[in-house]
Amino acid sequence: MRDADVKRVIAGFLVALVLAVSVLVPAAPAAAQAPAAAPAERDPKGTTTSPDTYRIGAEDLLHISVWKNETLSRTVPVRPDGKISLPLVNDVQAAGLTALELREILTKKLAEYVPSPEVSVIVTDIRSVKVSVMGEVTKPGRYELKSWATVLDLLALAGGFTQYASRSRIVVLRPEGTGMKRIPFNYNKVAAEQDNFYVRNGDIVLVP
Repeated sequence: MRDADVKRVIAGFLVALVLAVSVLVPAAPAAAQAPAAAPAERDPKGTTTSPDTYRIGAEDLLHISVWKNETLSRTVPVRPDGKISLPLVNDVQAAGLTALELREILTKKLAEYVPSPEVSVIVTDIRSVKVSVMGEVTKPGRYELKSWATVLDLLALAGGFTQYASRSRIVVLRPEGTGMKRIPFNYNKVAAEQDNFYVRNGDIVLVP
């Protein structure tokens, strides 16, 4: 056999060998890369679909309990400035905090006067979430909410629409900084194209 023929045979054998190996060795699985974290579920207006942990607000009623210390244990209202008053620690910021966060702050402050204080904070009455419904509804007014409520919940609370209501032109006015954000709400499309979303403290629902 000539040298040229030998080289062609060897080259053909090497090509066949490479092809066989590529078939036998599987590709790296896609799962080898860490998947990206799923984004939080959000409504069309950019707010979370489900509210997170409740945060204390002005006018809420709190029960502060210090174990084995009746003098320091008491029920206190959150003042309009967002603070509460307690013996020894005087004024403490409460609005904007969760009950657990406030508990930790009070524990640190009381530790200066009481050895190893055991503190608990319970929101006994929610009074800080106030929203309004105005316009063509049966019972327009300001409502004090005791639990999470959506726009539809609030419209139901206001007794539903009058015969003159323009259901496709509802607007939710939401405090934002020094102004108000306008959020359109089309009642006729809420089930098909628009998600129902939770109202927040200070929201005003306008039904033209």
